[in-house]
Amino acid sequence: MSLARCSDGSEDVNVWEARWFRAFHVLYYTCLALGLMLSLGEDAGPGPLTLGFLALMAGWHGFFVVRRPHLLGRLSPMAVHLAVICAFYIALVGRDRSFDVVIFGLMPQPYLMLAAPWSYVGAVATVLSTFAARGYLDEPTAFWKLLGSSGLVVAIGLFVDYVSRQSAQNRAVGVLEERARLAREIHDTLAQGLSGIITQLEAAEQAMPDLPAVQKRIALAKELARDNLQEARRSVDALRPGPLADARLDAALTEVAGRWSRTSRVTATVSVEGTSRSLSGEVGTTLLRAAQEGLSNAAKHARASRVAITLTYMNQEVTLDVYDDGQGFDPAVRGTGYGLAAMRERAASVGGTLTVESAPGEGTALCLRIPSS
Repeated sequence: MSLARCSDGSEDVNVWEARWFRAFHVLYYTCLALGLMLSLGEDAGPGPLTLGFLALMAGWHGFFVVRRPHLLGRLSPMAVHLAVICAFYIALVGRDRSFDVVIFGLMPQPYLMLAAPWSYVGAVATVLSTFAARGYLDEPTAFWKLLGSSGLVVAIGLFVDYVSRQSAQNRAVGVLEERARLAREIHDTLAQGLSGIITQLEAAEQAMPDLPAVQKRIALAKELARDNLQEARRSVDALRPGPLADARLDAALTEVAGRWSRTSRVTATVSVEGTSRSLSGEVGTTLLRAAQEGLSNAAKHARASRVAITLTYMNQEVTLDVYDDGQGFDPAVRGTGYGLAAMRERAASVGGTLTVESAPGEGTALCLRIPSS
């Protein structure tokens, strides 16, 4: 286990590491102060030489370790600094056993100053310096005590290293999941919105010189641009989709389908079966996004004349079916689009499943099933 960086130190210490570094420095100096307080409580008190060793131990750590974080993890010179501090500790405890308590601040230092596997060697050396300071090396059982103490210190280091690596892996997974979420949001908002705007502008271009038809297409393109700008802002703010902000899911689906019908000139109907009920924000978002993706695919690829959306509330789950009577496709043929993959990722994130049924010339049916209990 090592909290020291294994790089050349050119990168800044991240926030997590910086907090641990400060904590270990504070622990080190707290133990020195506690040892001094215990010594002052004794009748004789600390002598000038003892205070000199204490000052050297504090100053060396402050000047060569605290003020040089970019050197942490380097075998040279950090191994030398650790050896010097351990030597000061042996001299300090040899003169006043009140400073035994300093070992609690000294023991984490190898893991702070050295990179693995040298950090474990440094930890064993620190244990050895403790035995030397207390005069245990002359005892008959010194070897076994040293072996047991060193094994315990190394085992603790290995455990903390494991926890640290797991934490780093979890952070990496979290970053990947967030990237996937942002990719889905961009696809479901900006990509679909821009596609609709391009379709309307192309239709306006084809309608020229019929000015009323051109104006109608441009007006629809402007409406799509405004709606998707608002939706993009909501997605960036990690809010629920716009249509769901003030409406139930069935009403939001009706609104989305109506807007899509106006821009695509294809009839889209919405029907609700079962008793309507409130759903969690993530479930509602997933169902609405699936409907939007189904409508987008019907407009771009299916050449459909009719789309039917069915929302079904059941006791243990809620399902969304999107059917179009378009040209269909072969689901076994791997496509290059991102839409269906994004829908499956969304469904999996809430414990749901997505199935696609289609065949050339027979339309397409999407079915999203999500547990709701």
